[in-house]
Amino acid sequence: MRRFLVINGVNLNMLGIREPGIYGTNTLEGLEKQISKKAQELGVEVEFFQSNYEGAICEKIQQAFGVFDGIVMNPGAFTHYSYAIRDALGSVKLPAIEVHISNIHKREEFRHHSVTVPECIGQICGLGFKGYELALEALCDAVKD
Repeated sequence: MRRFLVINGVNLNMLGIREPGIYGTNTLEGLEKQISKKAQELGVEVEFFQSNYEGAICEKIQQAFGVFDGIVMNPGAFTHYSYAIRDALGSVKLPAIEVHISNIHKREEFRHHSVTVPECIGQICGLGFKGYELALEALCDAVKD
């Protein structure tokens, strides 16, 4: 069975509280339940990880090597400046898809650029929690049994 790691970065533990006009009122737990349901439909396993610490995310990416078939990742604000996370993704060479709940291209200028996406096979933004489901589907297509 294919296994995928879902990483949520900085401040995503505050979903449902943080800027509900942008991120909605659903929580991280609700997001994980939604992704788990989609994973079950697709016949794949998912494991979740959230951290507000850049190094912890890098370590989790490194630990994914040889264990997972791909990564769905929302780095949060690390998207825009974490060369460490970018390098971790480049080191493990697992197919990864970057996801953002909001449309980062319609927000503040500093959010328009991602330093991590060049190490990903794609990026999904602006589709809310549905973006994670679409990323999981895309990884299933990219990683055949």
